[in-house]
Amino acid sequence: MVIVLASTYLWSKKIDEIDYKRSSIYSILVNHTEQKYASFISDVFCKMPMPDKYNEHNLSVRILTTNKQTPEDGSLFLEQNDIASRLVSKWFNRNQETGECNTELIKERGLYNASMFDMMFASQTVRGNSMLADAGEELIGNTFVLVNDIRYVDAEKQAQAASIGIAVGSALLGAFVGAAQNSNKQSDNNNAGNAISNLGMLAANIVSTIKGFKVVVHTYLYQLVWDDETADFFYGSLYSEKADPYKINLFNESRKKFKLKYIGKQLSNGRDISCMGVNLDTPDQMVMKACTRAIDENCANLAKNFEQFKIKEKIVSTSPITVAIGKKEEITENSKFEVLQPVEKSNGTISYRQVAIIKPRRGLIWDNRYMAKEENAVGSSLNGTTFYKVSGGKIVPGMLVRELK
Repeated sequence: MVIVLASTYLWSKKIDEIDYKRSSIYSILVNHTEQKYASFISDVFCKMPMPDKYNEHNLSVRILTTNKQTPEDGSLFLEQNDIASRLVSKWFNRNQETGECNTELIKERGLYNASMFDMMFASQTVRGNSMLADAGEELIGNTFVLVNDIRYVDAEKQAQAASIGIAVGSALLGAFVGAAQNSNKQSDNNNAGNAISNLGMLAANIVSTIKGFKVVVHTYLYQLVWDDETADFFYGSLYSEKADPYKINLFNESRKKFKLKYIGKQLSNGRDISCMGVNLDTPDQMVMKACTRAIDENCANLAKNFEQFKIKEKIVSTSPITVAIGKKEEITENSKFEVLQPVEKSNGTISYRQVAIIKPRRGLIWDNRYMAKEENAVGSSLNGTTFYKVSGGKIVPGMLVRELK
């Protein structure tokens, strides 16, 4: 009876009112303190906009400070700090002191009527309900970690290096819980004057080489494991809407049961970034532009290469067919997309059926890259990319598109 009511609610909505479930991202920086401009890169990273096609699922620590050169730094951080368990905790708004959980975030990000979801959730002692299965497959299981290793590329090898020393506190690996995002920036008050002076010298040095500023970024992609075994264990043994000392202890003892799996990596090509639109008196704008575009480029290519990381975006109009994606997602005239219609399966979960194929129209690809408007890039004044139908049936607003290889 409950499932019928939930299904009736879902399909009583007009298709252009239906929300879709975006993947969620926790993005961190591996900051190499020995490299030039390390402080500028770490400063701008926490101010960078998150990829707007994903939900933000950041934890308190965003920067891993290291003086090593190995790509294993990120993996070690994720494992030793039990990041998988912390991502699950965030999904359920778990209070680490009382163990209390709730499903508010799942309802907020999912395709659920709040009161109906509560009824269905309360009726189950273990996972198995179709709505919970859908929540796991489409929401919790699509939680990703991006480990971004950003390296400055010195275009003028003969230029003087003007790196400043960065005051590095205790390693993040042993002090995750309760750590502030900017803990690695603390400095001794006695050295404050010298730090400010050095920072001014560094800013001047960036300004002198700003036109050649670029970075190379390795982005490593991990996915939260949320299979039947993990979900059943959490719902049956750890979830509690009331304070429960036993479940607090059990959760802490069971952190290693939650896992992240490595998906793959992407390297930005270090392409030159135009300084058009950048205020040369504010050098962090150039750093922000270079780093944001490199990470966006990596996200777009990871989405192309790995099925589970692909984005689905709504069709906002059919006269003409318009979708709010563009050059930031690495779309070209040769890109091809399938149009998807959400379909409810017999078990109550949602799948997607292909109804058409579309391609971008020449000259009508939106330039939505970071600061494209500031540099007056062609296509930056558009509000989306215009497509034409290659094949298939009727397309209506609210249907989703997903890029084909």
